[in-house]
Amino acid sequence: MVDILRYGLKEALGPREVPDSAIALIDGEGTLAGWTNTAQRLFGYAAGEMVGRPAWFVLPFLQNVLHVWAASEQHHARGGWSGTVTIHHRDGHTLHVSLRLSLLWGLDGAVHWLVSGTDIAALSAVETSGSVRESLLTRTPIGIVVRDLELRCVWVNDVVERQDSVPRGQRLGRRLADSLPGAESEALEAVMRQVLRSGKTAVHEYRARPPTDPRREHAFAASHFRLSDADGRPLGVCSISVDVTGNQLTRERLAILSEASTRIGGTLDVMQTSQEMADLVVPLLADYAVVDLAEFVPLGEEPAARIGPTGQRGPALRRTGLASIHPGTPESPWTRGESIFVPPTSPWISVLASGASHLEPTLDSSPGTWVDNDPARARTIRENGMHSMMLVPIRARHTTLGVALFVRTQEPMPFQEDDLLLAEELVTRAALSLDNARRYTRERTAALALQRNLLPQSLRDSAAIEVASRYLPADVGNGVGGDWFDVIPLSGARVALVVGDVVGHGINAAATMGSLRTAVRTLADMDLPPDELLSHLDDTVRRLTDEDDDGDGGPMVIGATCLYTVYDPVTRRCTTARAGHPSPAVVGPQGKVTFPDLPTGAPLGVGSVPFEAVEMEVPEGSLLALYTDGLVETRDRDIDVGMRKLGATLAAHPQRPLDDLCSSVIEALPTQSPSDDVTLLLARTRALSPCQTVSWDLPRDPAVVHSARNLVAQQLARWELHRLISDTELITSELVTNAIRHGAGPVSLRLIKHRQLTCEVSDASRSFPRLCHTHSTDEYGRGILLVSQLSRRWGCRWTTGGKVVWAEQDLPGHDGENLA
Repeated sequence: MVDILRYGLKEALGPREVPDSAIALIDGEGTLAGWTNTAQRLFGYAAGEMVGRPAWFVLPFLQNVLHVWAASEQHHARGGWSGTVTIHHRDGHTLHVSLRLSLLWGLDGAVHWLVSGTDIAALSAVETSGSVRESLLTRTPIGIVVRDLELRCVWVNDVVERQDSVPRGQRLGRRLADSLPGAESEALEAVMRQVLRSGKTAVHEYRARPPTDPRREHAFAASHFRLSDADGRPLGVCSISVDVTGNQLTRERLAILSEASTRIGGTLDVMQTSQEMADLVVPLLADYAVVDLAEFVPLGEEPAARIGPTGQRGPALRRTGLASIHPGTPESPWTRGESIFVPPTSPWISVLASGASHLEPTLDSSPGTWVDNDPARARTIRENGMHSMMLVPIRARHTTLGVALFVRTQEPMPFQEDDLLLAEELVTRAALSLDNARRYTRERTAALALQRNLLPQSLRDSAAIEVASRYLPADVGNGVGGDWFDVIPLSGARVALVVGDVVGHGINAAATMGSLRTAVRTLADMDLPPDELLSHLDDTVRRLTDEDDDGDGGPMVIGATCLYTVYDPVTRRCTTARAGHPSPAVVGPQGKVTFPDLPTGAPLGVGSVPFEAVEMEVPEGSLLALYTDGLVETRDRDIDVGMRKLGATLAAHPQRPLDDLCSSVIEALPTQSPSDDVTLLLARTRALSPCQTVSWDLPRDPAVVHSARNLVAQQLARWELHRLISDTELITSELVTNAIRHGAGPVSLRLIKHRQLTCEVSDASRSFPRLCHTHSTDEYGRGILLVSQLSRRWGCRWTTGGKVVWAEQDLPGHDGENLA
């Protein structure tokens, strides 16, 4: 069931742009006599519930006013009443409906009403916009005829008589072929019979000579639809018609608006969208057009409080769109991307300040006008014959973004009010696209900044490993996703490698990823074993899930997987644990590829499932490949196939530079347009030579502290680290003393010389020393404070047999360098 407006709009905009209207027939007593399926969809009531009930049950404003409107000469002249009303749906929510009521006359002067309504929220921007809806819906006389199953006229409004010159008395009770004989009538009746049989709406165009213009044949467009009773049986056919003879210009304008919907806003680029609007209107509407935007729009920034002149200077505008019928756009003193000059006395200022458009049908450039203060524009106006101008503010979401200029030079007709209405329609469409592009630019800038802060921007080789990485987000536009990776330096020249994957991609997944990456770094600083670290990380995810309750009665689930491995270059061993993450690939120095059989572990956030760490030997020069499932799994390929392809690619050239090897893996696997984020972290292991480490087992005797100091001093002398002897002796003395006094079991002392000097003291106790604030009268408690002052950093970690307390010092020439 369709409103007559559908015909003209469909022809220009296509069927998806114009929604069906709800149709209801009301008798003279205000009772609903007919109800359609579209009415049921709009209001929620079926025909069986509505036919026979008062119309104001659904349309309460109709009570006591139908007879008043029936007597209104104004409504007779306009063919009915139209406007916007608020109606309550059956389920209680509110609808804003564009409604039209048309008065119908029957035999013996009986009165019926035809009601056509459309949900404004379902209308396109073109239909709901002021100019189009006002000109085509409110002001258009609509002819309505209701016929019975024999196609005899039973109800008719006054407009039809003005369309085809057939008086009401000659029409009522008769078929169309009887009241208006001819081949055209027979064709129309054939269409109506088809509508009665099929129940489908049909649109038909015919010609007639109205009494107001008998010398000229007019074109009419009619929509025919079937009326049914509460049981779905056909009652007759209703025809709604409108004179479209003079609508050619309207159709052309609707066609321009239709073209705008496809040509403007195809990208989220401010400059491109501005140019699309300028290109569209030249030459369809103007001979020359420009788009000038406020400086904050191309930058994606938040708008200022207002756009206006500052002191003696005009507002900061930038030319972002430019088009002309002349090659090279000689009318513009400025090129695209340039800041433009706007004199404070020009119409630009009033348009920006008031938000109202400016129309100059005849452009006045005589002395004493605003043009005197704008020599550049004055010159181009005279040289190019500009004679008519429109300025339209570009506004979206209550914010002024800039102004659009339309000028005619060769087209002799000046701009009229209808031209301004069309220009405003076009600018309104473009403004939303421009603001969306501005918001996208702002969010993309924020997302990229987030990415820079969340992911390592550079991976530095250490004494333990050489590293390289690749990261391909599925959300290519924003450049961020839920995958993360990290390389974390640990004590004793060890290094931690981590790769994780948060479900989803985009800025929300990236924010969650950032929280988990921060948590991993914090836990890594505590030197926890991989399995314990994942247990703590699991607690973190569950806490985030509880905090992100979605408000629907249950928590929002945050899905994430993670793999955490620690490599020790002294022992050449890796300790790895995973939480639902794919196993790493290990490529030996000879090119043999294995995927270690590690306990899978549950994804993070499941809870109550312990994680298990596995230790394995990794020869020097081995290659470790950590990755996310987006690298090896696609919708049409199993993960095992991807893992075999990954292993084959790594094994083909295991000694290639890691950066080149990363590129080879990405090229070999189908990740060019990934549906999931893709992360690859490659690490080639190194080992410390025996001459870089030395260790001693010490007896639990306070007298051994002096011996330990001597051992350290002698070893540092061999390493030619004379400058560190004094401080290292003090550090060794305090750590060994603490182990003997507060620890348990055997005591060991180890020195490691890599890019730092590490002093480690281990014992069998599980209690960690703490840094305490001491007073001048305290006899104990100053040892760890002294260690913290003499070392670059210090800490402790648990081991299988107890704990290790360590302290690091920078080597000469490496002061302050982050070596991992």
